[in-house]
Amino acid sequence: MADAHGALAATQNPKATSPEAIVVGGGIIGLSVAWKLQSGGIKTVVFDPYPGLGASHAAAGMLAPVNEAYWGEHDVLRLHLAANQAWPEFAAILGANTVDYRRDGMLRVAFNSDDKAQLAHFSDLYRKENLPVELLRSQQCHELEPLLSPGVQSGIYSPLDHHVNPRLVVAELVKLVPIITKSVKHVTHNQIVTEDGQTMHCRQVVVAAGAWTGKLLNLPIRPVKGQIIRLKGKPGLLHRPVLGLVRGAKIYAIPRSDGEIVVGATQEEMGFDTRVTAGGVYELLRDMLALCPGLSEMELAETWAGLRPGSPDNAPIIGRGHDDIIFASGHFRNGVLTAPITANCVTALIQEQDPPIDLTAFSPDRFMSTPI
Repeated sequence: MADAHGALAATQNPKATSPEAIVVGGGIIGLSVAWKLQSGGIKTVVFDPYPGLGASHAAAGMLAPVNEAYWGEHDVLRLHLAANQAWPEFAAILGANTVDYRRDGMLRVAFNSDDKAQLAHFSDLYRKENLPVELLRSQQCHELEPLLSPGVQSGIYSPLDHHVNPRLVVAELVKLVPIITKSVKHVTHNQIVTEDGQTMHCRQVVVAAGAWTGKLLNLPIRPVKGQIIRLKGKPGLLHRPVLGLVRGAKIYAIPRSDGEIVVGATQEEMGFDTRVTAGGVYELLRDMLALCPGLSEMELAETWAGLRPGSPDNAPIIGRGHDDIIFASGHFRNGVLTAPITANCVTALIQEQDPPIDLTAFSPDRFMSTPI
């Protein structure tokens, strides 16, 4: 994981002092936006006191438009499918092997009759939306992933869902854009003011501050805490991400090429609390071992908690809003998936071109009843 040292060096970069665009927020969304703008010839600088150490650092890296599909969220699904199509090119530019971009599909499994009923509910949605999935019996699930618990009763395989290591993505992106490691306390469409009183002007400000967007501007974005654990072991224990419904509780295990497995994640409405708790870790380990008991001898390498930016309707906020500020926030569980498509959309807006998808459903204007 790239740390802030490279970002600190960017404060000495003379190009960072006269940008055309300023991106507030150095998570995977903000860094991707800045990279795309830079690639398009728009001089850009990112402001973030701890670039890449928020939700992006805790993220598992699922690129899962199918497994993140929900009834009544067709516009979000449309965005996620477009995002998934943007990832191969994005990964190729960063180095697919470098960022551990893998296209192995995902397996979602159920343990009891209630879990099977919930899988059937999602299967109906996938058919309605013409999403490619394969319904599997217990034996077929175990043929794909031999370490699964004998209690697994059925599953759904989704070849369209992929995964990546977001820490490696961030590590590449911080090499490509100037970063100033300062907090921003005030923004307009063409200037920012930092916590220490520095003012910087530009042509366009982009707010990609994740869970902190609601503190910077009065938008209804809230932090949703997620705890994860990382296990260390030999490669090949799992061949693809496995998502489980374990007696109604959601759990996932995401393998990395180096043998690491990321297990997550809790979903807690706890404000800006980022403590890792014994209860959260216990729940993750309990459900993970119910899903894959063969992982019990792996080393517990890390625990972490991050804050996802949630919106009232579970859709991101992408577009021009109050005072002509461009927003790229509220991506909730899917910031990694939507990073390249969000970058493409924001760049198109700044270049006064049509974005690659219709952004009407994601406009900040839908929250105008909340004073901004």
